[in-house]
Amino acid sequence: AKILDFGIAKLSASATSASDSSEDATAIKGTSPGMIIGTANYMSPEQAKGKEVDARTDIFSFGVLLYEMMAGHLPFEGENTLEMISSVLKDDPKPLPSDVPAEITKIISKCLRKDRDERYQTIKDVGNDLKDVKQELELKNLMERSIVPNQDENKTQILKATTLDEINQTTTNQTVVSNSTKKYLVAGFLTLLLAVGGFLGYKYLSPTTKQINSIAVMPFENRNSDADTDYLSDGLAESLIFRLTQIPDLKVSPTSSVMRYKGKETDIAKIANELGVDAVMTGRLTKRGDNLNITVELVDARTNKALWGEQYERKLSELLTTQREIVTEIVSKLQIKLSGEGEQKLAKKYTSSDEAYQLYLKGRYYWNKRTEEDLNKAIEQFKAAVDKDPNFALAYTGLSDCYGVLPFYSTVISSDFLPRAKAYATQAIAIDGSLGEAHISLAIADLGLWNWAEAEKGFRRGLELSPNYAIGHQWYGEYLEMQGRYDAALTENKRAQDLDPLSLTINTDAAMIHLAKGDADSAIEACKRTIDLDPNWYAPHRWLALSYMQKGRNSEALAEAEKSVDLSNRHSSTLGILGYVLAQTGKRSEALKIAEELKIAFSKRQAKGTDVGWTYLGLNEKEEVFAWLEKDFESRNPTMPFRLRIPPLNSMSEDSRYKDLWKRMNLPE
Repeated sequence: AKILDFGIAKLSASATSASDSSEDATAIKGTSPGMIIGTANYMSPEQAKGKEVDARTDIFSFGVLLYEMMAGHLPFEGENTLEMISSVLKDDPKPLPSDVPAEITKIISKCLRKDRDERYQTIKDVGNDLKDVKQELELKNLMERSIVPNQDENKTQILKATTLDEINQTTTNQTVVSNSTKKYLVAGFLTLLLAVGGFLGYKYLSPTTKQINSIAVMPFENRNSDADTDYLSDGLAESLIFRLTQIPDLKVSPTSSVMRYKGKETDIAKIANELGVDAVMTGRLTKRGDNLNITVELVDARTNKALWGEQYERKLSELLTTQREIVTEIVSKLQIKLSGEGEQKLAKKYTSSDEAYQLYLKGRYYWNKRTEEDLNKAIEQFKAAVDKDPNFALAYTGLSDCYGVLPFYSTVISSDFLPRAKAYATQAIAIDGSLGEAHISLAIADLGLWNWAEAEKGFRRGLELSPNYAIGHQWYGEYLEMQGRYDAALTENKRAQDLDPLSLTINTDAAMIHLAKGDADSAIEACKRTIDLDPNWYAPHRWLALSYMQKGRNSEALAEAEKSVDLSNRHSSTLGILGYVLAQTGKRSEALKIAEELKIAFSKRQAKGTDVGWTYLGLNEKEEVFAWLEKDFESRNPTMPFRLRIPPLNSMSEDSRYKDLWKRMNLPE
């Protein structure tokens, strides 16, 4: 087909900027209001009504042309122009022949929507979908024509390509292509018939093709460029990740890892290599009022071949259903065999309220930012979600997660954060006891409350239900570190790293555990790996400073301690370590200034007693150290148990006062 003239919309759009001497511009600008321009057989409803047209009008006309190519007749017909226009405005196209692939039928149907907002919005999207279908059909046709391997004899075949003259049948001036030929025209049209033999049969049908066992779901590209809709693009990705993690034998990169790629150019091979996955799913989301356009593509990173692509035109209120459909398609394309329990988990409805679901997405969006301000915003959204649906267990889990981590990110030490975290997790479990994440949230709360037996029970149960939950393995590792079970802690941390290799907190925890174990060399290596991931994150620099101190590399320790203070905007935990290093390197007056700064912060409930204690330990004033540790004990500082395991605080382990603290916290020495 050779298109000679196609683009009334483009012509009219440029008319206003064209000079009056332009014939094309005059033709458009001189038209009376309501006058119809175009060929009746191919015009869109808005064009037929004489309304303003845009690029979506041409997409409709393209759909008419594609329909005609497939069916051999027009989708809208009439004996005269008026009847044709009436058909365009009122009638639905007759069903396409049954031999037209369903994927092509779906594309044509979307092009021919009466409402232009429900059509494809750009011709590029049409082209992308056609390319995807072409690739799928080519592969299917090749497989059908390939010789299955392991036959007695594989011979090269010479196939004679049938000419168009031989396959065309002319009936009443209508060209109708035979069914067998049409399949090849759809799949390629520009592709020659191939001579296929044993090699192609082996390539496409060999049972040795490796199963895809791991996947990364990238943050959806927000086509609106609007921060107010980021929660939709990020939240949809997180929801897909959550559902896919319910499949025991599928490794799914968690949100914390994939978010590092947000807003960056998508390099599938690089992402797959860094995350250690076989397949990568990317997506785009556009919101127009209450309408959503969601495009997804699943790629086998090992071969760089598209496994599946789809475009969804849905209402915002249908987002909950749409994410379940996407997951079902992914599982189907990955050819994952599910148990009955697995099928139930994927089909599970956590809420029937679309409003509650959107509020939950907003909550998770803010929770992932991990700042005090954003955690409080997340709490607002999760509370609104449970107001909409009091039986929404995931929203209660979100509330528990917020209050569970607030003591680690908040400048205000609140004694009611962890009891609230425990209460909300308990409520989530009461609603849905099979939710592994809720059990982990409860365990984290118990960990902070020093309920050791309950915490371990919760971690074990949570990981039994959700074995691929990286955060669960991370926190269980921290629990084991507090118990002094360092090898087991490193095992859990390694499992967390395998699931979430780019997590800054998980990699930093590895350094902390090595340091507590007394392996400064391994701690240094872990710190450097984390710094390579993000040189501007302060946490690994503080542990690197303490590790260098253990090795006697004092000048390097001081440089890292100062860097951690600068990067954290003088966070109290980094100031305490700097105070210790300053004191130990002979800078006593500077260390005393740090101690005074921390005391003021503590009086404002913006620092912990342990932070002040570190500085006084460097000054060799143990009476002050234990006085400040006692303040932390009284306030039930949740970070105190694992800080006491780390050098230099653990250097006091033989002191009776230190042993008394362990005993009162019910911890083994």
